[in-house]
Amino acid sequence: MKIEYLHASKFGNGAMVAAEFKKLMAARGAGVEVHHIREVNPAELSPADLYVFSSPGRFGKPIGRMRRFLNKVRLPAGTKYAVLTTEATPKPDKKTGRMPTEEELAKWQRVRPIINEILKAKGLVKIAEDKVFVTGLKGPLEEGWQQKVESFAGRLPTIPTASEPAQ
Repeated sequence: MKIEYLHASKFGNGAMVAAEFKKLMAARGAGVEVHHIREVNPAELSPADLYVFSSPGRFGKPIGRMRRFLNKVRLPAGTKYAVLTTEATPKPDKKTGRMPTEEELAKWQRVRPIINEILKAKGLVKIAEDKVFVTGLKGPLEEGWQQKVESFAGRLPTIPTASEPAQ
Protein backbone atom coordinates (compact mmCIF):
# COMPACT_ATOMS: atom_id res chain seq x y z
CA MET A 1 0.00 0.00 0.00
CA LYS A 2 1.28 3.45 -0.89
CA ILE A 3 0.15 6.52 1.01
CA GLU A 4 0.87 10.17 0.19
CA TYR A 5 0.67 12.31 3.36
CA LEU A 6 0.33 16.02 2.59
CA HIS A 7 0.50 18.49 5.46
CA ALA A 8 0.72 22.23 6.05
CA SER A 9 2.47 22.28 9.42
CA LYS A 10 3.46 25.79 10.49
CA PHE A 11 4.95 25.29 13.96
CA GLY A 12 6.01 21.63 13.62
CA ASN A 13 3.02 19.98 15.29
CA GLY A 14 1.60 18.61 12.04
CA ALA A 15 5.07 17.39 11.02
CA MET A 16 5.34 15.46 14.31
CA VAL A 17 1.93 13.87 13.69
CA ALA A 18 2.99 12.97 10.12
CA ALA A 19 6.22 11.33 11.33
CA GLU A 20 4.32 9.27 13.90
CA PHE A 21 1.77 8.22 11.26
CA LYS A 22 4.55 7.19 8.88
CA LYS A 23 6.23 5.09 11.59
CA LEU A 24 2.96 3.37 12.53
CA MET A 25 1.98 2.61 8.94
CA ALA A 26 5.47 1.29 8.13
CA ALA A 27 4.98 -1.23 10.95
CA ARG A 28 1.79 -2.33 9.14
CA GLY A 29 3.68 -2.71 5.86
CA ALA A 30 2.50 0.47 4.15
CA GLY A 31 4.84 2.91 2.46
CA VAL A 32 4.19 6.53 3.40
CA GLU A 33 5.67 9.54 1.65
CA VAL A 34 5.32 12.70 3.74
CA HIS A 35 5.37 16.12 2.04
CA HIS A 36 4.76 19.65 3.19
CA ILE A 37 2.38 21.18 0.66
CA ARG A 38 5.06 23.72 -0.31
CA GLU A 39 7.11 20.80 -1.74
CA VAL A 40 4.56 19.42 -4.22
CA ASN A 41 2.41 20.56 -7.11
CA PRO A 42 -1.25 19.84 -6.26
CA ALA A 43 -2.06 19.21 -9.92
CA GLU A 44 0.70 16.56 -10.20
CA LEU A 45 0.52 14.42 -7.05
CA SER A 46 2.29 11.06 -7.10
CA PRO A 47 0.03 8.04 -7.59
CA ALA A 48 -1.04 6.41 -4.32
CA ASP A 49 -3.64 4.08 -2.86
CA LEU A 50 -4.58 6.69 -0.27
CA TYR A 51 -3.97 10.40 0.27
CA VAL A 52 -3.94 11.84 3.78
CA PHE A 53 -4.45 15.58 4.11
CA SER A 54 -3.46 17.41 7.29
CA SER A 55 -3.88 21.06 8.14
CA PRO A 56 -3.68 23.14 11.27
CA GLY A 57 -6.73 25.17 12.10
CA ARG A 58 -6.75 28.98 12.12
CA PHE A 59 -9.88 30.64 13.45
CA GLY A 60 -11.77 27.37 12.97
CA LYS A 61 -10.76 26.84 9.33
CA PRO A 62 -7.90 25.11 7.51
CA ILE A 63 -5.10 27.60 6.91
CA GLY A 64 -5.42 29.54 3.64
CA ARG A 65 -2.43 27.86 2.00
CA MET A 66 -4.05 24.43 2.53
CA ARG A 67 -7.43 25.58 1.19
CA ARG A 68 -5.74 26.94 -1.95
CA PHE A 69 -3.73 23.70 -2.30
CA LEU A 70 -6.87 21.54 -1.98
CA ASN A 71 -8.72 23.64 -4.55
CA LYS A 72 -5.91 22.91 -7.05
CA VAL A 73 -5.66 19.16 -6.30
CA ARG A 74 -6.19 17.05 -9.42
CA LEU A 75 -7.02 13.43 -8.61
CA PRO A 76 -9.41 11.01 -10.34
CA ALA A 77 -12.96 10.74 -8.98
CA GLY A 78 -13.19 7.81 -6.59
CA THR A 79 -9.70 8.37 -5.17
CA LYS A 80 -9.59 7.51 -1.47
CA TYR A 81 -8.50 10.06 1.11
CA ALA A 82 -8.35 10.60 4.86
CA VAL A 83 -8.06 13.75 6.99
CA LEU A 84 -5.98 14.16 10.15
CA THR A 85 -5.89 17.73 11.45
CA THR A 86 -4.21 19.61 14.28
CA GLU A 87 -6.75 21.87 15.99
CA ALA A 88 -6.88 24.10 19.05
CA THR A 89 -7.88 22.39 22.29
CA PRO A 90 -11.37 23.49 23.37
CA LYS A 91 -11.28 25.90 26.28
CA PRO A 92 -13.91 26.43 29.01
CA ASP A 93 -16.06 29.56 28.91
CA LYS A 94 -14.25 32.32 30.83
CA LYS A 95 -17.38 33.40 32.72
CA THR A 96 -19.05 30.07 33.49
CA GLY A 97 -16.15 27.61 33.29
CA ARG A 98 -18.39 25.33 31.19
CA MET A 99 -16.78 23.36 28.36
CA PRO A 100 -18.46 23.78 24.96
CA THR A 101 -20.69 20.95 23.73
CA GLU A 102 -19.90 19.00 20.53
CA GLU A 103 -22.64 21.00 18.76
CA GLU A 104 -21.12 24.30 19.86
CA LEU A 105 -17.65 23.17 18.78
CA ALA A 106 -19.00 22.11 15.38
CA LYS A 107 -20.13 25.70 14.72
CA TRP A 108 -16.63 27.12 15.26
CA GLN A 109 -14.24 24.28 14.45
CA ARG A 110 -14.81 23.67 10.74
CA VAL A 111 -11.33 22.52 9.70
CA ARG A 112 -12.29 18.95 8.77
CA PRO A 113 -15.72 19.82 7.29
CA ILE A 114 -14.18 22.44 4.97
CA ILE A 115 -11.47 20.01 3.80
CA ASN A 116 -14.13 17.35 3.20
CA GLU A 117 -16.37 19.77 1.27
CA ILE A 118 -13.54 20.66 -1.10
CA LEU A 119 -12.42 17.06 -1.70
CA LYS A 120 -15.91 15.53 -1.97
CA ALA A 121 -16.81 18.16 -4.59
CA LYS A 122 -13.95 16.69 -6.66
CA GLY A 123 -15.44 13.18 -6.35
CA LEU A 124 -12.91 11.89 -3.83
CA VAL A 125 -14.01 9.32 -1.24
CA LYS A 126 -13.29 9.83 2.46
CA ILE A 127 -12.41 6.71 4.42
CA ALA A 128 -11.40 8.23 7.78
CA GLU A 129 -10.90 11.47 9.67
CA ASP A 130 -9.67 12.57 13.08
CA LYS A 131 -8.01 15.44 14.90
CA VAL A 132 -5.14 15.93 17.30
CA PHE A 133 -5.41 18.86 19.68
CA VAL A 134 -2.72 21.49 20.10
CA THR A 135 -2.74 22.94 23.63
CA GLY A 136 -1.31 26.39 22.82
CA LEU A 137 -1.02 28.60 19.77
CA LYS A 138 2.28 26.96 18.77
CA GLY A 139 1.98 23.73 20.73
CA PRO A 140 2.65 21.41 22.33
CA LEU A 141 0.39 18.60 21.19
CA GLU A 142 -2.12 17.24 23.67
CA GLU A 143 -1.19 14.52 26.16
CA GLY A 144 -1.59 11.10 24.53
CA TRP A 145 -1.52 12.40 20.95
CA GLN A 146 0.44 9.37 19.77
CA GLN A 147 -2.46 7.10 20.77
CA LYS A 148 -4.85 9.25 18.72
CA VAL A 149 -2.61 8.89 15.67
CA GLU A 150 -2.35 5.14 16.32
CA SER A 151 -6.16 4.87 16.53
CA PHE A 152 -6.50 6.81 13.27
CA ALA A 153 -3.91 4.62 11.53
CA GLY A 154 -5.69 1.50 12.81
CA ARG A 155 -8.92 2.58 11.10
CA LEU A 156 -7.24 2.68 7.69
CA PRO A 157 -7.43 -0.48 5.62
CA THR A 158 -4.18 -1.93 4.40
CA ILE A 159 -5.02 -1.96 0.71
CA PRO A 160 -2.59 -3.97 -1.39
CA THR A 161 -1.32 -2.37 -4.58
CA ALA A 162 -1.52 -4.33 -7.83
CA SER A 163 2.03 -5.63 -7.30
CA GLU A 164 1.47 -6.72 -3.67
CA PRO A 165 -0.37 -9.81 -2.43
CA ALA A 166 -3.48 -9.24 -0.30
CA GLN A 167 -2.94 -9.53 3.46
